[in-house]
Amino acid sequence: MQAQDIMTAKVISVATSSTVEQVTQLMIKHHISALPVVDEAGVVQGIVSEGDLMRRVEGANDRPKSWWLRMVSSREDTAQDFVALRGRHVEDVMTKKVISVEPDMQVGEVARLLAEKHIKRVPVVKDGKLLGIVSRANLMHALAATPKREIKRDATDLEKRSIILEALSEVPDLNINHLNVIVEGNQVDVWGVASSQAEEKAVKVAVENIAGIENVTYNLGRLPGYAWGI
Repeated sequence: MQAQDIMTAKVISVATSSTVEQVTQLMIKHHISALPVVDEAGVVQGIVSEGDLMRRVEGANDRPKSWWLRMVSSREDTAQDFVALRGRHVEDVMTKKVISVEPDMQVGEVARLLAEKHIKRVPVVKDGKLLGIVSRANLMHALAATPKREIKRDATDLEKRSIILEALSEVPDLNINHLNVIVEGNQVDVWGVASSQAEEKAVKVAVENIAGIENVTYNLGRLPGYAWGI
C-alpha cells in the first residue's frame, strides 16, 4: 500500500498572501490543525499549523531579550522573530522547510517518517505540486482496513502451510530456511531455531495474525553466536 492509496486528496490549502486571520478561520471552520501553503501553480511553499500560530500568542507579550542574548543573536534572527510574531500574512509565520513524501512511498515508510520527525501529517507531492496529505488518522484507517490472512475451513494441509510460510517470510531478517512448519489438520507445529527472544516472539506474532489457526506448538531453539557468523 502506498501513500497515494490512503492520502486525503481533497486538501484545503492557502496562498502565501493569505492572512493569519483567514487561516485561523479556516482551521476553526473545518476542524483541522494545519494547512499546506501553495503558490499559483500549486507548488508547496510551506505549511502553517496551530503550533505556528500558538507561538505568536505565547510570544507576543514576551519581555525583550536580555542584553547578553541580544549580543549573541544576529540582527537577521531578531528581525525574523519580529516578523513571525507580528506578520499578518501566512508567508510570515509558516514553516518553510516542509517534509514531504512521494505518492509511491510505502505506507510503512510514511509511518516511520512521521514517528522519526515527530510530526502529525505530511504532504504528498509530485514535481513539487501538492497531491494530498497523509495524517496519522489516515494511517490508522489504513491499519484498520488491512486484510488479515485467513485459512479457510476447507483448506488442505499444504495450503495452510503455504499461508503460514508466507506470513513468516515477512518477519524482518528471519532466515526462513531455519524453520520447518508441519501441519496436520488443525494442529500446527513450528520447528527450528531463532537468533534471539525477539525473533522468536516475531515468529509467534506472524502466526497468531493468521485467522483460522487453532492449535500451534512452537519448538524453537537457539544457536550460539558463532553459528550465525557473529
